[in-house]
Amino acid sequence: MPHLTAQQERIDDTSAFSYGYPIFTCCCRVGDFPMKILLTTFSFLCCCLSAIGADKQPNILFLFSDDHALNAISSYGGPLKDVAPTPNIDRIANEGALFQNSFCANSICGPSRASILTGKHSHKNGFLRNSREPFDQSQWTVAKALQGSGYSTAVIGKWHLKSNPVGFDYWEILPGQGSYYNPAFIQMNGKTEKFEGYATDLATDKAINWLDKRDSDKPFFLMCQHKAPHRTFSPALRHLGAFDDVEIPEPDSLFDDYKNRSELLAANEMEIDRHFDWAYDVKLRKDEMGDVKLPGSNRYGTPEYNRMSDAQKKVWDAHFSPKNRAFLDDFSAGKLSHKDVVKWKYQRYIKNYLATVKAVDESVGRMLRYLDDNDLAENTVIIYSSDQGFFLGEHGWYDKRWMFEESFKMPFIIRWPGVVKPGARPKALIQNIDYAPTFLEMAGQDAPAEIQGRSIVPLLKDENADGWRESLYYAYYELGEHRVPQHFGVRTHQHKLIYFPGTDEWHLFDLKKDPQEMRNVHDDPAYAETVKAMRAEYDRLREEYEAPSYEKYAPKRKN
Repeated sequence: MPHLTAQQERIDDTSAFSYGYPIFTCCCRVGDFPMKILLTTFSFLCCCLSAIGADKQPNILFLFSDDHALNAISSYGGPLKDVAPTPNIDRIANEGALFQNSFCANSICGPSRASILTGKHSHKNGFLRNSREPFDQSQWTVAKALQGSGYSTAVIGKWHLKSNPVGFDYWEILPGQGSYYNPAFIQMNGKTEKFEGYATDLATDKAINWLDKRDSDKPFFLMCQHKAPHRTFSPALRHLGAFDDVEIPEPDSLFDDYKNRSELLAANEMEIDRHFDWAYDVKLRKDEMGDVKLPGSNRYGTPEYNRMSDAQKKVWDAHFSPKNRAFLDDFSAGKLSHKDVVKWKYQRYIKNYLATVKAVDESVGRMLRYLDDNDLAENTVIIYSSDQGFFLGEHGWYDKRWMFEESFKMPFIIRWPGVVKPGARPKALIQNIDYAPTFLEMAGQDAPAEIQGRSIVPLLKDENADGWRESLYYAYYELGEHRVPQHFGVRTHQHKLIYFPGTDEWHLFDLKKDPQEMRNVHDDPAYAETVKAMRAEYDRLREEYEAPSYEKYAPKRKN
């Protein structure tokens, strides 16, 4: 073979990047090949292969829970951070980025998931509320796009969209809300199969099993989605006594009287005081209550307890029965004031909620270890998020729905080795409609024009990236569930404007001066210019997102 000529010493342009891998043409005899050229060529080849590895499509592991409040994630620095740490979730934050201003577009389970899959607000993807028809699977979703671009795709755990997943090579989902103990999972053949164990553990087992069996020649997109810590806040049996010896600090607004705001707030049905059900939520069964008349809701039963085996019930009863008996004795003896009862219910609620979170954090730890043990960590983007936030006694509440911060905010914590600076704490306003375009850009795909969100990849590379949005739009369409009315709004870094079309009321909150949102300043003359600017921004966003008229999805009026 002759020596390389200048023309031959090149990359063959006709085939060099056909599949993203450079192909070098070499026509020479090794014996005649100068060592300097050999070493130079070898060095150049190594550099090219290194560049290829850096540009390789990353795996995307999306770990998702239901109703996980920021105040129950220690890396967010809330009042419970020292009481109930979440070390595995915190590890993602420490090795990646924690977004301080991450929000949902509609604070309810199914609609939030639909926004994540489609990158669109509820009125555009058609899934406005949990009670509506099934999610329209014919529309574009990020799962379909990633599957079509060569990713192995799977969703395991809570789905809650009323139609079977599309765009996933594998799926195994909880029916509806699903159950904590001995849950059923819908299989791809349409059958429902019951499994013994705890839902969080089982979803993790199934996710790891899929990772073991997937096509390892392809990048993967896995959505591992938990029921926890959704109501009824039922912990794994191993965690029942996790907070027995701890008095959890109460939020300042536990006994909120809803003054300085609309009467709509006082009309709610999500108070720990009046609506937290004794059997369903508090874990005090009716057969334990006997003839004792307790104040508040006592309408429901104990479906999770009823699912347990005798052995599981024995562990449950050993934990709860003595505590329940002691409370009932004190109540019957007149030792507890009304406020004492509310405080007791709060402690029971928050301890069960935080104990339920413990299994979620353990699941995150198992997934992190799997990546480490299988040499996947360096090329896997791992995200921890939840469908919305949750009230942990703030304003006296235990649910979500409202545009107030505890419900509106959702966690978004991400690790992407080589891209995201460890320990980053971006303050940019992001929303769950941004997830789909972000996943697309990670995979090297373009977002379709119909997507309303924006890729946050620029923020992942530089948390102070220019040109990011300065406001967010919110819309809640449910028809009076928990007596939370439909409402819409806009949030900036400092202010929040909420509109209640049913009563034509406006709320404005100054989030810097009033972070707990206790005082509506919409009619305060000192905020007249702010009101004007916020209403103009609200109108602009509604026009930009092509929001429907208020009447289109309003509750039907009674004659």
